[in-house]
Amino acid sequence: MRRRTVTAGSLEEILQVTAPTQTPEQAAVPPAAAAPASASASASASASREDHGLRTEFEFELPRGYVDEAGTVHRHGSMRLATARDELRPQIDLRVKENPAYLSVVLLSQVITRLGTITDVHAGVVERMYATDVAFLQDFYRRVNSEGHTRAAVTCPHCEGGFEVDLSGGRLGES
Repeated sequence: MRRRTVTAGSLEEILQVTAPTQTPEQAAVPPAAAAPASASASASASASREDHGLRTEFEFELPRGYVDEAGTVHRHGSMRLATARDELRPQIDLRVKENPAYLSVVLLSQVITRLGTITDVHAGVVERMYATDVAFLQDFYRRVNSEGHTRAAVTCPHCEGGFEVDLSGGRLGES
């Protein structure tokens, strides 16, 4: 099998070519008239997603917390489900090409939507996180995107009883 190198320009071209096409009825509607219709369609699509229980954003609490330049600790955040584009984009990032281990930093910076009061989470923020928090986020990403939930099966080291914990928040014993 032959490998193909994808550049930023060609990724955009691929995404445009594979984007869904408009029907003749949609193309005939002027953009101004399409806005209210798309808003109602969006609202109904959102409602149908809720009816089916599709959850696209997950709250989490970091084990240590991110310390910003002002010394504020940010522990609570949210992560959205990853798209195919989120997983493709790091492959063309020069930092990832130079150091493949950087892939998780770029990927996490794309899917973390909020970290405390920080809403612009970029690679520099993820770079300055403690290693334990990055490992937690990598596992959280895998659980959310592969398994669709944030629960983990654990075993008590004392009684060897098995139970589930929710990784998304709170310390053990807190409600």
